[in-house]
Amino acid sequence: MSAHLTEIIVFSVLFLLVSGMGFVAAKWRAPTDMAHLDEWGLGGRSFGGWITWFLVGGDLYTAYTFVAVPALIFGAGAAGFFAVPYTVVIYPLFFLILVRLWSVSHRHGFVTPADFVRTRYDSPTLALLIAITGIVATMPYIALQLIGIEAVLKTMGVTGDSAIARHLPIIIAFAILAAYTYQSGLRAPALIAFVKDTLIYIVIIVAVIYLPYKLGGWGAIFEAADKKFQASPAPGDGIILNANNQVQYFTLALGSALALFLYPHSITGVLASRNRDVIKRNMSALPAYSFLLGLIALLGYMAIAAGVKPLPGAKPGSVDSNTVVPLLFDLHFPPWFAGVAFAAIGIGALVPAAIMSIAAANLFTRNIYKEYLRKDATPAQEAGVAKITSLVVKIGAVAFIVFLDPQFSIDLQLIGGVIILQTGPSVILGLYSRWLHRGALIAGWAAGMGLAFWMLWQIPNAATGRKHFGGSAFALSEFGFDTPKTIYVGFVAVLVNLAVAVLVTFLLRALKTPEGVDGTAKDDYFADEGDPRIARRLPGTVEKVSST
Repeated sequence: MSAHLTEIIVFSVLFLLVSGMGFVAAKWRAPTDMAHLDEWGLGGRSFGGWITWFLVGGDLYTAYTFVAVPALIFGAGAAGFFAVPYTVVIYPLFFLILVRLWSVSHRHGFVTPADFVRTRYDSPTLALLIAITGIVATMPYIALQLIGIEAVLKTMGVTGDSAIARHLPIIIAFAILAAYTYQSGLRAPALIAFVKDTLIYIVIIVAVIYLPYKLGGWGAIFEAADKKFQASPAPGDGIILNANNQVQYFTLALGSALALFLYPHSITGVLASRNRDVIKRNMSALPAYSFLLGLIALLGYMAIAAGVKPLPGAKPGSVDSNTVVPLLFDLHFPPWFAGVAFAAIGIGALVPAAIMSIAAANLFTRNIYKEYLRKDATPAQEAGVAKITSLVVKIGAVAFIVFLDPQFSIDLQLIGGVIILQTGPSVILGLYSRWLHRGALIAGWAAGMGLAFWMLWQIPNAATGRKHFGGSAFALSEFGFDTPKTIYVGFVAVLVNLAVAVLVTFLLRALKTPEGVDGTAKDDYFADEGDPRIARRLPGTVEKVSST
């Protein structure tokens, strides 16, 4: 550990700085009363363009970006670049969808996507399924952030041999995160995101200029990477995509794009925006992060050229591929700048983890606690339950990695994407049409989720030795096709989900099954800031914001 003393000091100072900002955030743009989900869980629905830019960007581009994507490229080659095209196509796809969700949510005071589904389809059962799905899908995503912090701490030598010693530093880090999130709510990650993104931009810009210079240029980097993959005994991708992986690549990119803004934490950042124009500007500008992501992905090839050897994993004989990027920085950056880079990764985990835990807490509070356990809950009681739930979610995420300890942390996010994608027909299509029957959407969700879990169960992971839930690439040969190609589980499952929903809709309509009452109106999807139709749910009241 003494060899990394400078790195540890710089990392600790920056980590404590942003933690202090998290506690101070409770007084930043503070309302008269934080005991309300609109304030604690959505920051008062008042964030403008710059705050939303950093909040949503910090939410979507996480420790997963810094650690898991380059690790996958380091180990598997070009397939790891799927994250770049999916973050390119996602913003045009959701440009119009999210403004409609913002308007109807502000008009009715919705805090979660399940709130919208509950009112749109007059179905508490469907809303419950959406809420449970969101919570389950979010848990592995939070765990992914923990793995990013752990990889940095392990590189600096802040670790131990026993399970408790190995995980104690991240438990302490998340205890601090839990404390300031409990106090400040969404304002904490919104404020910290400024520091997080600034550090990441600085580190990556320096890395893509300085590291190629030290490693002999881009030609030498790609040559070293190609040599490694050509020498691999197992056929797979090199610096370009293998023909057998093309179906998996494009279905994974498209499916992940559709899933990303269905995650509760993504929607939470959007609903915290002040108006529709803020969302439009951000959807237009956020692709700048995709350029940064492409540069980050190239760190995987740089690590190959640098001769990086991942640190040992938790299991005997295994390696921890998540340490590839931290080791690259440790080997080639001066200690003080390596400490800055490590802090960027660590803080890059705190921002999304905070938003994710808040989003999961909002879902539980509004769509389980208030709907089924205490219908007459006051806004203050809702906020109190949400705070406690956010703590429980973080504890669950810690348990997730302590007991699962995955080799490629990206597997967690991919499986979470498969799960959350099954809410797409209800949420995305529901914003434009109510043609699908509420009962049919439930049937489609059940079919898609059942198929998804069956497919995931069949997938092994040779690197970790896991026989099940080893990723999201399903062999088409399992469906009887004579081909070695694979396909993204979520893509298949959501198509089955939608097909079942359509067929069951025809059946239920033929049987004249009641469809419930749509609680929204056409104009709700176009309401904007200052519109007198916008309903603001304040503590103990429901008032409308005047247009004057």
